[in-house]
Amino acid sequence: MEYQVIRSGRKTIAAQITAQGVVVRAPQRCTDKEIAAFVEKNRDKIERYQKRAIARQDSLPDEPPLTPEDVRKLVDKAKAYLPQRLQYYAPLVGVTYGRITVRNQKSRWGSCSAKGNLNFNCLLMLCPKEVIDSVIVHELCHRKEMNHSPQFYAEVRRVFPEYDRWNKWLKEHGPAIMKRMTG
Repeated sequence: MEYQVIRSGRKTIAAQITAQGVVVRAPQRCTDKEIAAFVEKNRDKIERYQKRAIARQDSLPDEPPLTPEDVRKLVDKAKAYLPQRLQYYAPLVGVTYGRITVRNQKSRWGSCSAKGNLNFNCLLMLCPKEVIDSVIVHELCHRKEMNHSPQFYAEVRRVFPEYDRWNKWLKEHGPAIMKRMTG
């Protein structure tokens, strides 16, 4: 089985499985042998998830890929819209944040760095406003909890009670939107 390895400051080994391939995320100190053992131990599960991801990708509607001009417009729209929503939600979460960056990403909707800088995908502008707000609240809550623990999700739901509904929408419709970026 082929896979890419990305080492970082994380504490555990995990596999990120998409229709395009498998990425194993591992701690810096992890040896190649330990990573290979992890992949072998989880081979059946990884193959099963990858087959599902490929089937899901193949079943997505064929929307036209976004042109560079389309992407520029989405970035401009996001740069105008996101800061005002962040200003609204940050006090509700009880946090501050650093720099806001808008990118045209192929796999993530948003991220939060340890320094408090926030990154958002311009493709959010193709989603309902509630989805955008759910991603904003999710990233702002990472300023309190840099993980996806039960405490993290309790904070997300405290600020945005309909988070699960809109997160489900994003999981169902997001791949078709992302596919427009990847072509």
